[in-house]
Amino acid sequence: MIQLAGMQFQQSGMWPSDSIESVIIQRMQEVPIVYSYQSMDELSFELKLRKNIIESSRTMDQGYSPFASLANSRCNPKYWLLTDAGGFRLRDDVEPADAIRDIYKNSSLYAFECATAIIIIYYYAVLNSINEHSFNQLFQNLYLYSWHSDSDLGIHDIHTSHFLPGDVVYFNNPNFNLETPWWRGENAVVLEDGTYFGHGIGIRNAEQMIQALNKTRMPGSNQSAYLTNLVTRLSFKHLAKYSMLTRGYINHKIQPILFHHNESSISYNRYLYYLNMIYNQIGYINLFP
Repeated sequence: MIQLAGMQFQQSGMWPSDSIESVIIQRMQEVPIVYSYQSMDELSFELKLRKNIIESSRTMDQGYSPFASLANSRCNPKYWLLTDAGGFRLRDDVEPADAIRDIYKNSSLYAFECATAIIIIYYYAVLNSINEHSFNQLFQNLYLYSWHSDSDLGIHDIHTSHFLPGDVVYFNNPNFNLETPWWRGENAVVLEDGTYFGHGIGIRNAEQMIQALNKTRMPGSNQSAYLTNLVTRLSFKHLAKYSMLTRGYINHKIQPILFHHNESSISYNRYLYYLNMIYNQIGYINLFP
């Protein structure tokens, strides 16, 4: 259910019935969860950004960037510096918006794994949802590596079986072949037609995603891959506040710790586990110098 300023929301033809926005609204209205918004602008921004996440996913699927493990990642050196860990660090002489666009414009020059693909999709979708100046102000010093991201994306996990178009889900492959550890799972974007996009597999329905992962299990294993109930989302309401920034805006923010783990295709939940280990170690060091 959708609530707008405390009142139940009723769609009144603002979006065509066959539009992605209408599909998202219908899914929100069907589930036993209250999606609350203070204004129509706030709701409209989330619908726009979710739509752009979907369209960014479909565009990536049509591009020429192959799946690659972190160790085998590559990028366009005109815009990014490839680190030893397989990350892409934004060049000092390049605007963030130009560098993100180049991943789609010159896709054959890039190769990355599926968690990095999700972050790229997120940045591209946000770029297409706010003005370019705001994007460049917000996302300076970009570094693309697994789930590492700028704090203003506000990425977070929730446990739910109710997926909305534009959500990111994780297909877990518990008995993946140790010789091909990048098939430990697949991060995938929920599309508006009930299919999913996962970089390295493409656009498939849930059963096809699971079948693809099952082909990469340890020899003799009969434990199937499965769709988890972990959903990863952006902070749509937070990003809506930055849709139009004034020139000269200075954003003082604390960025997440960068942690190189060298594991391709991990879920956001697993990445948070590693980050928490680092934060706990830092706390222990501060407690006992």
